[in-house]
Amino acid sequence: MKQCKTSPYTEKFHLLKILRTLHLTRFMDEKMAKLVRQNKGATFHLAVTGHEMIGAISASVLEPGVDWAYPYYRDRAFAIGLGCSIEDILAAFLARDIANHSGGRMMPEHFSQKDLRIPCQSSVVGSQFLQAVGTAQSAKLRGSSEVVYVSGGDGATSQGDFHEALNFACIHKLPVLFVIQDNGLAISVPVAEQTAGGNCAKLGAGYEGLSVFEVDGCDYWQTAEALAAAVEKGRLGQGPSLVVAKVPRISPHSSSDDPRKYATEEQLEEAKQRDPITRFEHLLIAEGVLKPEELEAMRRDCFEQIEKASLAADQIPSPARSSAATKVFAPFEVPVSTPAEPGESIVMMDALNHALIEEMERDAGVVVFGQDVAWGKGGVFGITRTLTDRFGKERCFNTPLAESTIVGLAIGLSQDGFHKPVAEIQFADYSWTGMNQIFNELSSIYYRSNGMWNCPVVIRMPYGGYIQGGPYHSQSTEAFLAHCPGLKVVIPSNAADAKRLLKTAIRDPNPVIFLEHKGLYRQRLFCARPETGPEEFLPFGEANIVRSGTDATIVAWGMTVLMANEAAEALSKEGISIEVIDLRTIVPLDIDTVLASIMRTGKLLIAHEAARNCGFGAEIAARVAEQAFLYLDAPIQRVTGKDCPVPYCKDLEEVVLPQRKDLEEALRKLAQY
Repeated sequence: MKQCKTSPYTEKFHLLKILRTLHLTRFMDEKMAKLVRQNKGATFHLAVTGHEMIGAISASVLEPGVDWAYPYYRDRAFAIGLGCSIEDILAAFLARDIANHSGGRMMPEHFSQKDLRIPCQSSVVGSQFLQAVGTAQSAKLRGSSEVVYVSGGDGATSQGDFHEALNFACIHKLPVLFVIQDNGLAISVPVAEQTAGGNCAKLGAGYEGLSVFEVDGCDYWQTAEALAAAVEKGRLGQGPSLVVAKVPRISPHSSSDDPRKYATEEQLEEAKQRDPITRFEHLLIAEGVLKPEELEAMRRDCFEQIEKASLAADQIPSPARSSAATKVFAPFEVPVSTPAEPGESIVMMDALNHALIEEMERDAGVVVFGQDVAWGKGGVFGITRTLTDRFGKERCFNTPLAESTIVGLAIGLSQDGFHKPVAEIQFADYSWTGMNQIFNELSSIYYRSNGMWNCPVVIRMPYGGYIQGGPYHSQSTEAFLAHCPGLKVVIPSNAADAKRLLKTAIRDPNPVIFLEHKGLYRQRLFCARPETGPEEFLPFGEANIVRSGTDATIVAWGMTVLMANEAAEALSKEGISIEVIDLRTIVPLDIDTVLASIMRTGKLLIAHEAARNCGFGAEIAARVAEQAFLYLDAPIQRVTGKDCPVPYCKDLEEVVLPQRKDLEEALRKLAQY
């Protein structure tokens, strides 16, 4: 038997375990393909054929339940090798009601298992890389020797998240094992059209501290030595490694793919000739590890295991239809609020800063990060000032200028049950490059994992106009965010609410988008309030009646609350009584307070600075029309921003964004209707 520096991987027990994983994976592939053709409840199959070796060995170099894993959809051999039940994997393939692998909420091969530390995986290509980096950052912050494994195909290396992940992992010397299973095709697109130079291993050349291993993923020795070296490097705190394994894709990309449309018969035959299982079997027989008859016995046993597991999986019922819309949010009870003697009057920026300090002092798991947030800068608006000095660079640190990195990092950090990330996106206008991680990942992890994983993440975003910021510093994004199930959306209008709502957000086990209006940060006339105590909280979904009235109701949030209050005060001198409601949170929405007010006043005006078309005001109007139509004495009215970007010129900005006089005029007409 060949002796290599990874001597444990020469032991007969280990070699036979690898072979068994390969056979189980291959026979499962064949069974799944048959089930699709037989229309037995499965409609989609992602074959692993040709990729088995790299996955099986990768699992063998990790410690199950200690190390973390973010395997991609063609990594079933890894999942089986790490310890996932074959019955569970087959049940997930049939979309049955099981605890692991989403319980029918995700497509097959999207692995998720808590005890094996496999966080919920998705269909989004490449998004897992940054999340793995976040989990590795968590391990480093906790002083652990855990290693984080993350895999992907060669096509995934074209995603920006892959490069952002390599960059952050190298900056912080994180224990990440990046494994790329390179079969030369991204569905049908060959690597020559996918990667400059035609070799994704070269992509790691510019990242200092990254060890790059390029191996034949069908060669046991090359692969085992590279993976063992990479894991050892990570455990020693020496940083990340990239292993690029050349593998054949012997089967179609999926059950809906026909490779004959883009590959020649010669290319398809060449892939079959590189079969890693056949090659490994020949090696073990040649080395005397097992005899041909023992090999046949193992094959029969593995085949029978798959057949038996398939029958058992088929007996598991599908999820109850009544469960379809459940587990969007993890349960949460707001801590009991203990009022304190009111402190000195403070503005919103100070209230937010104090909330962060109090929560970081209370919970060592709270970490703050983003662009420019650390040290003396404290963010472009100074909200996080003093945090690095108080709590150290491990708990308040800067990130690269990359919003996808910030959100993906937050997701990964939140998975260990210890860390509670509070991430800052410098301006809501810049959040769009991170929206893939927000919309496709963060928002739905609790739902997609069938309640197994949750993300206690707060993302703070300064938003809104009125500061002459132009098109890229004036956006109001609440309607986009509210449309995404699984996100809570908070918009405070004053210092007292801001502090209490942020403290609630940090305690919440769900993802919270915390929108802070830039124009209110230092505003004193309406927004400054006596400081609330360290144990004071506001529940989400409870609107505030800022001002009672009888003639009409105005519903607002953010800056328009200030203007609505001023407009109501001005109209009171004309004998017009206006009720002003500050929603405070968009999701959850306190529609009951709005409806109760309309039942008293009979008239409704909705004010927001976002564009009118599909703004959140339309959602409120629709709900009121559905639930309180008979109480309305006038058509619902809206005062909103114009349907155009917010311009830089102040005169033009005042035309595009609603002004106090616009609210006064609309309320006056409504009251007289």
